[in-house]
Amino acid sequence: MKIKKVIYLVMWALLLSSCTAIQRTAYIQDVQDNTAVNVAHESQIRIKPYDRLTVVVSSKDPELASPFNVMTSYNSLSNSPMGQTTVSSNQSLQIRTVDAEGNLYMPIIGNIQCVGKTRTELADMIAKRIIDGGYISDAAVNIQFADMKVFVMGEVARPGQFDVTRDQITILEALAMAGDMTIYGNRENVTVVRKESGQTKTYRLNLLDAQCFASPAYYLQQGDVVYVQPKKQRAATGEINQNRSFWISIASTLLSAASLVMTIINFTQK
Repeated sequence: MKIKKVIYLVMWALLLSSCTAIQRTAYIQDVQDNTAVNVAHESQIRIKPYDRLTVVVSSKDPELASPFNVMTSYNSLSNSPMGQTTVSSNQSLQIRTVDAEGNLYMPIIGNIQCVGKTRTELADMIAKRIIDGGYISDAAVNIQFADMKVFVMGEVARPGQFDVTRDQITILEALAMAGDMTIYGNRENVTVVRKESGQTKTYRLNLLDAQCFASPAYYLQQGDVVYVQPKKQRAATGEINQNRSFWISIASTLLSAASLVMTIINFTQK
């Protein structure tokens, strides 16, 4: 009977410890099945200053679209005499950079204010300006982000920078790209660092709580940095191991020095 009681107690202890472990690591724990949750309205990635975009104008008549796809130097346009432009010999790569004021320069039609627009909205604006200007009646514009990235660091399996190939990405998807959090990651305190309107803002998300869906940082923007803080136990363990390594190194140095001194003493006595 005593053995059975001991077995039952051990089983209960294992069950409780497993439940506690699940509570520490499972995401979005307070959502019931088939329950609607509030999700942040802003989902698509918006254009920011210094974004690099591929812009391709097309038409049924390729010759009409060709001048809009020629790479020109915006600086030479503003500095050269009589408004002359310098045309690049490479017309196959239409990567254009949004300037600090949020303008995107396009040949013939000039600057377009594009900050805060989605790539689809910007494509529609460019096409409309080309059509309204009487240049091409059937203009179609395709825009892609040339090098859109997010960064994930801290307690994840594979920290680093990751390319974003879609118009939206959630923080959960970014963590999945980084191999998910380690068991030492603090799921209640994940920080997103974002540059907005010339300022750096931070958002903190509790990924155990469904309220994280409503955070402005649930949907990431290009250039966002996601930092997963370590749990206190992890930080303490790391500090202990670091201190232990330090003292082991000191002890090893002292032993080496003592051994060298004894060798010298023995040599001089001979």
